[in-house]
Amino acid sequence: MAPRRTPLAVLDLVPISSGSTAAQALRNSVDLARHAERLGYARYWFAEHHLNPGVAGTSPAVVLALTAAATSTIRLGSGAVQLGHRTALSTVEEFGLLDTVYPGRFDLGLGRSGGSALPAKDAPPVASTPVVDGRTPNGLRIPAPFSFEHLLRSPLFALHKQLLQQPGAESQPYDEQIADILALLGGTYATGGGVEAHIVPGEGADLQVWILGTSAGISAQVAGANGLRFAANYHVSPSSVLEAAAGYRAAFKPSADLDRPYLSVSADVVVAEDEATARERAAGYGLWVRGIRRGEGAIPFPTPEEARAHVWSDADRTLVADRLETQFVGSPEQVADQLEILRDATGADELIVTTITHDHADRVRSYELLAGEWNRR
Repeated sequence: MAPRRTPLAVLDLVPISSGSTAAQALRNSVDLARHAERLGYARYWFAEHHLNPGVAGTSPAVVLALTAAATSTIRLGSGAVQLGHRTALSTVEEFGLLDTVYPGRFDLGLGRSGGSALPAKDAPPVASTPVVDGRTPNGLRIPAPFSFEHLLRSPLFALHKQLLQQPGAESQPYDEQIADILALLGGTYATGGGVEAHIVPGEGADLQVWILGTSAGISAQVAGANGLRFAANYHVSPSSVLEAAAGYRAAFKPSADLDRPYLSVSADVVVAEDEATARERAAGYGLWVRGIRRGEGAIPFPTPEEARAHVWSDADRTLVADRLETQFVGSPEQVADQLEILRDATGADELIVTTITHDHADRVRSYELLAGEWNRR
């Protein structure tokens, strides 16, 4: 029997290109989802980001409703709902509404937000693939850890907390929030005093629940302990992806939905007919990451010419180095080879591809070329 082909999925941030608009970015994302469905991608997820001038994906549920109306078969989901400023009830109600209109098509991807979304310092030690000179035995690049501490002190981070949470509000502990979401979906929620809550729509919704995380900390532990699917973010924190995967597997306990761990791993990818063209189309990525890493937010994605005109400091080059060296850029064969290395190093059951280019047609073409090559393997 031939081995099962590893499914590919799409993660979309709804990027706004320089000189364009949020409205055009939304139209582009809906169009790309149609192409992804045609090309055989397993699922299409939308991220949640706020206060970024170059990202229009502020509400996954709203964008998912628009996309569901324009597609018919591809699974759609959040990658991820940021729970730090939400309640379990509002989350279940939103996705319950979606499932009522388009039953059985949605993934409820759950993540933390703000400072709690950064790699945990108290992540339990786990045995993972050895790394020598920054690479795994099969050649996957694992860069040195990036410190997110300066982001916690940035004015933009403080503004997030001010605008996304009610004054004086405290986020519910993440493990408790996940437990409440699962109980509300399953119809088993009750207070300590025995008062039950039954959500209509929402209870019994046909959703796949996923946890997204960057480390072996609380996200991986909660996913494993509840027998949920887990997505590890190589494209956000490449230094900790191996520990995240190992931590999830070590914590996994079978559930009614899943009898073994199920792991998806993300990667930033740009594909073109040849490597030179792909690198030209990916030229704006470093400048885009720079804005995020400097605590300024994602800028409108620059043209290659705008990117080349930027004068880089040594400090800024260091700031984005780990992301640039772990982005897979090249021909279909080159990028598919890198994705296979990522899959084999992490043991991923699926791979999530996120691609940003200035021109929408180039982004569509990247996904077309990759799907064609992947399906030939």
